[in-house]
Amino acid sequence: MDIAERAERSIQQDFHHSIWSKFDKAIMNYNLINAGDKIAVCVSGGKDSMLMAKLFQELSRHSRVPFGLVFLVMDPGYSPENRYLIEKNAKSLAIPITVFETDIFRSVFNVNKNPCFLCSKMRRGHLYSKARELGCNKIALGHHFDDVIETTLMSMLYGGQIRTMLPKLKSENFDGMEIIRPMYLIREAEIIRWSEFNELRFLRCACRFTENNDNYEENNSKREEIKRLIAELKKTNPQVEMNIFKSVENVDLNAVAGFKYKKEKHSFLEFF
Repeated sequence: MDIAERAERSIQQDFHHSIWSKFDKAIMNYNLINAGDKIAVCVSGGKDSMLMAKLFQELSRHSRVPFGLVFLVMDPGYSPENRYLIEKNAKSLAIPITVFETDIFRSVFNVNKNPCFLCSKMRRGHLYSKARELGCNKIALGHHFDDVIETTLMSMLYGGQIRTMLPKLKSENFDGMEIIRPMYLIREAEIIRWSEFNELRFLRCACRFTENNDNYEENNSKREEIKRLIAELKKTNPQVEMNIFKSVENVDLNAVAGFKYKKEKHSFLEFF
């Protein structure tokens, strides 16, 4: 049995409940895929996006809804070693990637203020443009359950606001384009287990710029701090992760001092 076949079989058998069923549930619950869609599955080379690519391949074989796929890899300036690893893994897993190149890493190298934010924004713009060029109307990103709850807490503790990752959203700058997050309900621990089960090694951080960047380390440590906080809270409250996740689905506007809707700010006093 080759690597691709083993990975596919493990999705349907060993990880059917913890990965496949949750992938399918997210697509159904959040109406992520419609007939006629052409989806750009964004593959960064990490464990999350590589698994997502395999999940989409499985879905395309079994779905009654006709849709198209492009497995899109953007090279923002990877080192030769990282570029090779991405292509090697894609070949081993039988993922037919489409690679296009940009000079994003070089563009942000000398940026001192929020380089990671700028890099992310530029990457998103290039992905939208290439996806549209290839006839896609949706972009799939590999964010998972843990990303969602960590982002929720980070926005509260460091941003002073309640925001989270949505399972899908419309592009503000590219009409007719949407972002979807089909791994929204999958736990990171299960993704790691799947990788280890199949003896696969993926990129952790493919950015040469961030390896020696203090600002990146600071931002990254904040997420690690949130991970540790959640783990500590879980010791006394096993439901804390799901409670964080559900909290942004159960916002009671009668019990908040203010909120924004379509960029317009509202106060509870308007309804007092």
